[in-house]
Amino acid sequence: MRVLPRRSAYSRLTRLVGAAVLLSCAACTEATPGGALPVTIAVDAAANRHPINPLIYGINFGTTAMLQDLRAPLNRSGGNSASAYNWRLDARNAGRDWYYESLPVNPTDINDQFGERFVALTQAAGAQPIVTISMLGRVATLSRSRDRLASFSIAKYGPQQNHDVDGMTDAGNGILRDGTPVRNDPDDATVPDDPASQHARVAALVQQFGPARAGGVKYYAMDNEPSLWQLIHNNSHPSGAHASEIAAKVIAYSRAVKAADPGAKVLAPEEWGWNGYLYSGFDQQHSITHGYAQAPDRLNETGGMPYIPWLLTQWKRAGRPVDIFSLHFYPQSKEYEEPADAHSTDVALMRNRSTRNLWDPNYKDPTWINSVVALIPMMRQWVDTYYYPGTPIALTEYNWGADTRMNGATAQADILGIFGREKLDMATRWGTLDPSMPVYKAIKLYRNYDDHGGEFGSTSVAASTPDPDTVSAFAALRDKDGAMTLVVINKQLERAAQATISLANFAQAGTGEVWQLVDNQLTRAPDTTFSGSELRAALPPQSIKLFVLRKPANRVK
Repeated sequence: MRVLPRRSAYSRLTRLVGAAVLLSCAACTEATPGGALPVTIAVDAAANRHPINPLIYGINFGTTAMLQDLRAPLNRSGGNSASAYNWRLDARNAGRDWYYESLPVNPTDINDQFGERFVALTQAAGAQPIVTISMLGRVATLSRSRDRLASFSIAKYGPQQNHDVDGMTDAGNGILRDGTPVRNDPDDATVPDDPASQHARVAALVQQFGPARAGGVKYYAMDNEPSLWQLIHNNSHPSGAHASEIAAKVIAYSRAVKAADPGAKVLAPEEWGWNGYLYSGFDQQHSITHGYAQAPDRLNETGGMPYIPWLLTQWKRAGRPVDIFSLHFYPQSKEYEEPADAHSTDVALMRNRSTRNLWDPNYKDPTWINSVVALIPMMRQWVDTYYYPGTPIALTEYNWGADTRMNGATAQADILGIFGREKLDMATRWGTLDPSMPVYKAIKLYRNYDDHGGEFGSTSVAASTPDPDTVSAFAALRDKDGAMTLVVINKQLERAAQATISLANFAQAGTGEVWQLVDNQLTRAPDTTFSGSELRAALPPQSIKLFVLRKPANRVK
């Protein structure tokens, strides 16, 4: 399987705006390895109690077996190709990810699950699919014999700076050798598409699988990162989308979806990251040459408001076209983009810290973002202020990288704990997973640690540590059996930790199972006991431990 450079747009955009990744060595330095770091963790089963939405444990384009093994409740079909997917031809256009080629979908490729196949394989695992609706306005087409077509044909437009040497050699990258961008004819490899076409697509899914309220497809995402269309799909949308275009398209396509299936839920705007939250695609494109000081859409369309909050105000005026407010987020200190064979200590330490972007109002991102993000509280504040208070919020793409290393697993475990503690409603992790990966096993530790449905609890309770960049902890009560589940993560790269864990308002004494992910091995460790409402635990470097604590039998708290 060819690995597509899915996130290459992020690095290009960062360079274009002249952003430098800043790694603060003083803030990221880990203590010199030596004796185990003593850590005091406080858990209170009566404090900060709230339900954890199980939909936070979703993934993107999982197989049936993977969804079953992880007990993943959501499976999203998205990404760049989804913007130009032609459901009638079962064809996609890869955009900048692969030389703007329109090609037939390969139903055996895990990255290319679309249409009814994706719905069927997801439902076979008992999960809910999220189907991405194209709003781009053009979708892929093929030759009469279903062969690939090039958006930037070398035969038609001349030699270009790069081309597909492994496949369709006529497919160029859209930049002439002198650096001039090709202005192609979009009809070369795409055809027009509109809300009526997507209405028919949803209607066909309803006919095959039933309506949302009767077990059919429940969730539809409104395209993919529309403020990057001018970078990813410049073969068919070379100008950045105005704020007004996206506001209107979401309304029109939402109405098309709901006309075909009134019970369906719409997710939007599916934007890519920080600049995509604040500025329209048109303003992002304009900023490459002119900066953001006089961003045209900010001045002329949104009345000075940031892009996403303004969109929410427009959608509120239109009724309620969006049911779930959804964004994407990727850390920007190379955590995601780091090559699989790289082992940068600086990046690993930033990976340990940058999960604070999800929740911490006192953490200022040190990259080109150069701002407090506190993403989940910010999303909640935006919908409560500019849309309908209490609207569900979702992260339908996120990834902290290092999939094949324990540093990635500790970050993933931290993220899932944060999602539950911070009351996120939905999430689907981006990236191809494999059961051999540490990050896969980190997810499994939360969802199916014993291969028999053993899972993290459903009611979040308070758990605090002195420094979550080194050791973090998350606790929950499991409603089905009353157990307390406690995840403790030692993020330190080389140093062990010795944890003393207080257990307030649970039990004075009891026993517990211990499951752990150490050195990429998910195993059951010897059982533990606690007394005096206190538990002690040794934590190896870069490890995750799950304690399933139970009160003594026939004993009232």
